[in-house]
Amino acid sequence: MIKSIVRARKSWLCVGLDMNPDLLGSSRMVDLKEHTFKVIDATREMAVAYKPNFAFFERWGADGFSWLEQTVDYIGTDHIKIADAKRGDIGNTADQYAKSIFTHFGFDCVTLSPYMGRDSIEPFLNHSDKGAFILCRTSNPSAKELQDILVNKVPLYEKVIKMVKTLNKKNNIGLVVGATAPNDLSRIRTIAPNLPLLIPGIGAQGGDLSHSIKTGNQSGVAIINISRGISFAGDMSVKTIKKTATDFVTLMRDALV
Repeated sequence: MIKSIVRARKSWLCVGLDMNPDLLGSSRMVDLKEHTFKVIDATREMAVAYKPNFAFFERWGADGFSWLEQTVDYIGTDHIKIADAKRGDIGNTADQYAKSIFTHFGFDCVTLSPYMGRDSIEPFLNHSDKGAFILCRTSNPSAKELQDILVNKVPLYEKVIKMVKTLNKKNNIGLVVGATAPNDLSRIRTIAPNLPLLIPGIGAQGGDLSHSIKTGNQSGVAIINISRGISFAGDMSVKTIKKTATDFVTLMRDALV
């Protein structure tokens, strides 16, 4: 699904919907909703995926979940909908999370933490028409505190890749790899040449777009997530957001020439 949309749009852009009221300058739900839909409208032509970050919706309780439902409906069916939920719990709990994210909300993919092992991941993979991106080498500064720990001289994030490969029987699993760890991104693409990658860390976190897009797509497909850099660009008007998204996609296309 990802490959076909990327090919059709000649875009690798995933727009992260991290609707931060501090960046918007308003905590009014009506303003947050309006801005969410504005970002979606401004980027529909360029985006292949949208990634609502659950935290920015959940903090508002029932109203936030209603807003999330409306957001998924507003995105529609022409884009991949990724639930940035980072779930990771024991099997029976994971099964309920999977039903919530895939059946109730209607997301196509979800981000998952692998820390509790395969039984926290498998219930999501049982939905063969859905996908999961497993946190592998993330973009946050302290990621290396655990992910780079050597286990029999192998970094822990490589152990995650090995587990993911054994779980990928339905070809519906990928990896989250941060653009802020360019050497690790290159290593991961070598170890897992065909797995889809979701690459955050461009823009506000300082990751290298050119390296990420070229390395991520040298064999398999990779989509690049940009959140604050698009959603809160400049004066946050539709015109500015659209131009910013277009400029990012142009840079991606140029890097792959």
